[in-house]
Amino acid sequence: MPKKFNITGNCIPDRHYMVDLTSRLQQIKALVDDEQYFVINRGRQYGKTTTLRALAQYLADEYYVISLDFQMQMSSQKFESENIFSVTLAKIIIRAFRQLGIDKLFETEIDEIRSNISDMKDSFGLVDLFLSLNDICGVSDKPIVLIVDEVDQASNNQVFLDFLAQLRGYYINRDVSPTFRSVILAGVHDIRNLKQKIHPDEAHKHNSPWNIASKFDVDMSFSPADISTMLNEYENDHHTGMDINEITQCIYGYTSGYPVLVSGICKHLDEDIHEWSINGIAKAFDILTSERTVLFDSLINKLEDDDKLNSLVRSVLFEGREYSFSLMNDSQNTAIMYGFLKNDNGKAVPANKVFEKVFYEWYLTQQDPESPIRKLGENDKNRFITDGRLNMRLVLEKFVAHFDDLYGDRSEKFLEEDGRRYFLLYLRPIINGTGNYYVEARTRNNRRTDVIVDYKGEQFVIEMKIWRGDEYNARGEQQLTEYLDYYHIDNGYMLSFCFNKSKTVGVTELKIGDKTIIEALV
Repeated sequence: MPKKFNITGNCIPDRHYMVDLTSRLQQIKALVDDEQYFVINRGRQYGKTTTLRALAQYLADEYYVISLDFQMQMSSQKFESENIFSVTLAKIIIRAFRQLGIDKLFETEIDEIRSNISDMKDSFGLVDLFLSLNDICGVSDKPIVLIVDEVDQASNNQVFLDFLAQLRGYYINRDVSPTFRSVILAGVHDIRNLKQKIHPDEAHKHNSPWNIASKFDVDMSFSPADISTMLNEYENDHHTGMDINEITQCIYGYTSGYPVLVSGICKHLDEDIHEWSINGIAKAFDILTSERTVLFDSLINKLEDDDKLNSLVRSVLFEGREYSFSLMNDSQNTAIMYGFLKNDNGKAVPANKVFEKVFYEWYLTQQDPESPIRKLGENDKNRFITDGRLNMRLVLEKFVAHFDDLYGDRSEKFLEEDGRRYFLLYLRPIINGTGNYYVEARTRNNRRTDVIVDYKGEQFVIEMKIWRGDEYNARGEQQLTEYLDYYHIDNGYMLSFCFNKSKTVGVTELKIGDKTIIEALV
C-alpha cells in the first residue's frame, strides 16, 4: 500500500510520510540518560504520540520502556477511588511487561502484585503498587522508563495528584531506593504548574505535586530541514519535479512548522491539488483553512469559554496590539500552550498563518449577518472580477465610498479598533471560495498591518494603517515598495483610516520608482 500523509492519530513509518525524528529523539534520550523526570506539553495534534512511540523504540536497546495512555486505558470511572485506580494501573503495567516479552523476568514480583490485589481487595492502593514497582526496578537488568501519554486527561482528580506524589517521593529518594530511571508525562497542559484546586486545605492549594520536573525545551515543531526530509521521501516515490527547497520554505511560512498543519497542506497537495508549486500551496492553504476539523473546533471552543483569552487574541488580530511576552501573564501562557500565539523575540504574536486565518474567519462570522458592510460586499462581489482577475483598485474604491457613508461620522476610537475588521468583512465575500488572505507578521502593529490577498495565483499587498501625518505616510509608502520588491510585485495598495475631519476621502495613484501605489483614504 502506498504511503500517505497522515493527519489523524499517530504516524507509522511504513504507512505514512514522516519527517526524520532522529535529532529530537537524541535530545530526549539525553534527558533520559541523565535520569530526568520531565513533561512534554504541546498543543493538540503536535506529534506527541508519534514522538513517544518512536522514542520507546529508540530507547529499547538500553531501557525497558513502559508506555501508558491515560486517555485510551483509563476511563473517568477508574479515577473514582485510589483502589480502583491502583488496581487498574497495576493490570495495565503487568500487561505492558507482557507485551514487551519481559513478564517472565519479573514473575515473582508480578505474582506478588496479583496476590496483593486479591488479598487486599478494596484496600489495595498506590503505596502497595509503588512498593511492588520499587521491587521490580530493583531486580531489573535494565533501567526502566515510564511514559504516560494524555496525562492531563486526569488532572482534575485527587487520585491523579496522589499518583504524581508517589512518583515524586520515589524520585527524591532514588539514591537509596530503586525507581524508574526516567518518567515522561505528555499532554497539552504542563503538569508542573498543576494547582491542587480540589485539595480541601487552602494552605496547599498552590503546591504542585510535580515540581521535580526538569525543563523540556526540545523543539517539536518541524523546521524547514525537517520538512525537506519528508518531501525528499515523497519526491523519490512520485517524481513530481518540485523544487523541494522552495516548497519547504513556503509550507513552513504558512504553518510555522506545526506538525499536523504541515501534513495537512501536503495531504491536500498530494490528494486534491496535484500541483507542487507556490500556487498549489496557496490552494491547499485555502482548503485547509476552510475545513472544520477537530483541532480547529477545539481552539474555537477555548475562545468561547475563556473571555480573557478571547480578548487577547482578538486584540492581536484586529487591533494590531503588541504584547511583550511574559511568563507571569496567565492569558499569554494559555494562548501559547494551546497554540493561539507564540513567543517571537519577546512578543506574543499569532502562532502561524493557518490558525490566524481560521481565527479571522471565526471572528468575522460572529459579526451580525446583517452587518451593512458585509452585505455590501456580498452585493458588490461580481463587479470586481474581469477575465478571472480581481480588480483590487475597484475593491478599495467601493469600500471607501461605502465606509464613508456608513461610518464616516463615527469616533476615532471606533475607527481605530474596527477599521481593519470592517475591511475584511467587506473583502471576505468577494474572494470567498476562490481566494484567501493572511496578515504579514512582519508588519503587524497598532499602526500598520499588511494583508496579503491570494487570488488565482495573483498576490495583492494591502497596507492598512492609521493616518499619522504626511511624513509618516511617506515612510509607509517607501516601506510598502520594499515589501513589493520582496513579493516581486509592481502594484501595491494602501488603506489609511484618518481621523481628521477635513480629510479628503477617496483613492489616488502615485509612482515610486518602478512601483505603482494605489492609496485609499477613509
